[in-house]
Amino acid sequence: MMRMVPIVIDGHTALGIEVLLPKTTLLAVTAGDGYIMCGALDVALLNDKLKDRGILAGRAVGVKTLDQLLAAPLESVTHEAQRAGIVPGMQGRAAIARMAELSAPKN
Repeated sequence: MMRMVPIVIDGHTALGIEVLLPKTTLLAVTAGDGYIMCGALDVALLNDKLKDRGILAGRAVGVKTLDQLLAAPLESVTHEAQRAGIVPGMQGRAAIARMAELSAPKN
């Protein structure tokens, strides 16, 4: 089963995604051109084998719900995320707010 829910952070709407699999749940929250995800995300793969894609992403470990994912500190982030000011230790909610801010139309 899969569930998608809108999540409003600092006036921006992000999308929370839960994928229920046997013995595990995949969690992700996406905003703008980036996303954060549970421990299933392979940041090293994104940085090495897929570096030409410039993926903006972060990983939090030990989370079991979307709320936990947003509250947790990011354990690792991609090089592209670091260039955008998203760093390990940053709370998931703050990272998503930054991702949304980066893609918001400029006035």
